[in-house]
Amino acid sequence: MKPTKNELFKRQLTLQEIGEVGQQKLQDASVLVVGCGGLGSPIAVYLAASGIGKLHLIDFDTVAVSNLHRQVFYSLEDIDKPKAAVLTTFIKKRAPFTEVSFTNKAITKENVFNLIDNVDIVVDGTDSLPTKYLLNDACVLRNKPLVYGSLYKFDGYVATFNVLQKDERYSANLRDVFPEIATDIPNCEEAGTLNAIVGVIATQQVNEVLKLITGIGTLLTNQLLIYNSLQNTQLKIKLKSIFLKEKIIKIFNVQTYTDVTCMVQKQDFQISAAALKEKIKDANLEIIAVLNDLKLPFNVQQTIHINDFDVDKISIDKSKTYIMVCQKGLNSYKAVVKLKNKYPDLEVFSLTGGISNYK
Repeated sequence: MKPTKNELFKRQLTLQEIGEVGQQKLQDASVLVVGCGGLGSPIAVYLAASGIGKLHLIDFDTVAVSNLHRQVFYSLEDIDKPKAAVLTTFIKKRAPFTEVSFTNKAITKENVFNLIDNVDIVVDGTDSLPTKYLLNDACVLRNKPLVYGSLYKFDGYVATFNVLQKDERYSANLRDVFPEIATDIPNCEEAGTLNAIVGVIATQQVNEVLKLITGIGTLLTNQLLIYNSLQNTQLKIKLKSIFLKEKIIKIFNVQTYTDVTCMVQKQDFQISAAALKEKIKDANLEIIAVLNDLKLPFNVQQTIHINDFDVDKISIDKSKTYIMVCQKGLNSYKAVVKLKNKYPDLEVFSLTGGISNYK
């Protein structure tokens, strides 16, 4: 069955503020959704269901069991499959008037302009701070509006950045809120998150996109909305546009925007689960967990959170072999790189795939 547009969008067309004119604006619009996880997956589905004409999804990751509690458009059958591909297939089955495509690799400084140049709006559905700043800076340089969302435990943050105003100036961007990339902010893997707050922030972002395209309502421009799900409170912080394009051009030229989660990991810095099982009782083996409260299938000698992982303060015995472990093998690899930079000859490895892959 392929319904007509009038049938599919009947409730939306009934809104006087939308009507046929507004619906056609949605049909003519193209949106890029970066990240197909907790924020990005519902954002993409709701935008397609609203009638966005062209949708492109970007995500390099695969579906994991731990995703399912908040990434509700994936199922158990999707485990280990590419998120962007699975989500694209789901959308095609329910949004016949949306042309949806995907890129199954990370967005980087090298490919970001190719990916944003042909869309009207960019939506940030990532949980990576370097990627958020990459999207922000690229959108400023290309005069693209960016709908921003982020999470920290029970708090959610939403804003619409870099929108052309009536005075021909652009509204505030991410660097007007947080000028520098913080290095000590944990992502949802490290800090945890509740699925309800993820859904709330995702639909807030969808709401911003729909208002931006149709021209109705008031956008979250020059302000940052902070929502706390425990208290059901929200706060709006006013922003001023200070980081203009000229300043961001200079930043973009020198910034790498490198994210360890997207980093190509060296094989000789890693140890497989099978290899670790063979060495697990070795007296010269020392295992260090780099995240707190991991459910571990073996004993560890130390726990040093990645945010406190200062190689200058860690006592190293070069006669030992060190194994770094975390949940998915990302932060443990980061710890290995730090140790290798100071002790190039040290026998130190990251557990490939982390505890999630240790079966």
